[in-house]
Amino acid sequence: MGFLDRLGRVVKANLNDMVSKAEDPEKILEQAVADMGESLIQLRQSVARAIAAQKKTEQQLIKNQTEATTWQKKAELAINNGREDLAREALVRKKSFADTAAVLQQQVTQQNAQVKTLKENLLALESKIQEAKTKKDMLKARANAAKANVQLQSTMNNIDTSSAMSAFERMEDKIMELEAQSEATNVIGSSSLNQEFAQLEAASSIDDELAMLKAASQQTPALEAAKMVEEMEEVSDTPVETPEPTEADFAAVDAELEALRTQMKNL
Repeated sequence: MGFLDRLGRVVKANLNDMVSKAEDPEKILEQAVADMGESLIQLRQSVARAIAAQKKTEQQLIKNQTEATTWQKKAELAINNGREDLAREALVRKKSFADTAAVLQQQVTQQNAQVKTLKENLLALESKIQEAKTKKDMLKARANAAKANVQLQSTMNNIDTSSAMSAFERMEDKIMELEAQSEATNVIGSSSLNQEFAQLEAASSIDDELAMLKAASQQTPALEAAKMVEEMEEVSDTPVETPEPTEADFAAVDAELEALRTQMKNL
C-alpha cells in the first residue's frame, strides 16, 4: 500500500470519527424530520401541478370533442343542402379535432394514473413523517435518558466514595468514643453518688454512736456518785448529798470522745 493511500485512509478514518462524535441524536432526528417535511412540500407541489395539468388536458379534450361534434353536425347540414364540398371540408375539420381529442384522451388517462400514484405517495410520505415524528420523540426520550444516565455515572465516578466512607467510619468511631465516655461518666457519677450516700450513712451511724457514747459518758459519773451515796447511806444513817459533776469529769469525757473520733478516722 502506497503512502498516499495510507494517508487517505487515516484522514477518512479521522473525519468519520469526528463526524460520529459531532452527531447529536436529537439534532440529527430533527433534521431528518425537517428533510422529510421538505420532501412532503415538494411532493404536494408536484401533485398540485399534476392535477392542474390533468385539469387543463381534460378541458382541451372536452373542447376538441365539442369541436369535432360541431363539425360533424356542419357536415351533415352541408350534405342535406347538397353542398358536398362544404361537407368534405367540415369532415376534415372534424377529423382534426377528433384526432387531437384522441391524443388528449390518452394524455388524460396517463395523467390520471400519475396523479393517483402521486397522491398515494403523498399519503405514504405523510404517514411516514407521522411515524418518524413519533419515533423521533421516543428516540429523543431514550437519548435524554441515556445522557442523564451517563451524567449520573460520571458524577458518581467523580465522587470519592472511599474518602466519604472513611469519613463516616471516623465519625462513627468518634461518636462511639463519646458514647463510651458518656457511659463511663454516668457510671462514675453513679458510683460517686453511691459512695457519697454511703459516707453519709456511715457518718450518720458514727454520729449516732458518738451521741450514745457521749450520753453514756455523761451518765457514768452521776451513776457512780449515786452508787457511792447509797453505799455510804447503808453504812451510816446520815444522809449524804449527791455531788455534781465537775469540770474534770467533763474534760475526761471529752478526752475519751476525741480518742474515739481519732480511732474512727483511722478505720
